[in-house]
Amino acid sequence: MSAFLRDYLTVAIFGAVAVGLLGGVLGLGSFIRPKRPQAGKYLTYESGVDPVGIGWGQFEVRYYIFALLFVMFDVEAVFIFPWATRLEAYGTFGAVEMGLFIAVLALGLLYAWRKGVLRWI
Repeated sequence: MSAFLRDYLTVAIFGAVAVGLLGGVLGLGSFIRPKRPQAGKYLTYESGVDPVGIGWGQFEVRYYIFALLFVMFDVEAVFIFPWATRLEAYGTFGAVEMGLFIAVLALGLLYAWRKGVLRWI
């Protein structure tokens, strides 16, 4: 058997052991845990209060856009950290490109601000 296949066999064995342990622990937990069904366990529960109304409540789109803006600026940090660690290697070109990147993001933030998305009321 070649070393290449032996490496894959090792990974497959560890994967099988992991799946076996997971199944064993879940099976043992379902065997050991107490089973006391109660009607109160199956009621809908929302943030500590009973749900009001018949259907789902409607939320404003602004909350979703606020969350998307958070994700956008979180991803921005993913791009800025590696750039900052290699700033000397990129030189002036890298600084100009990052400046343009931040300017585009700042324009997006300005647009969201002007549209009133950042108001939390």
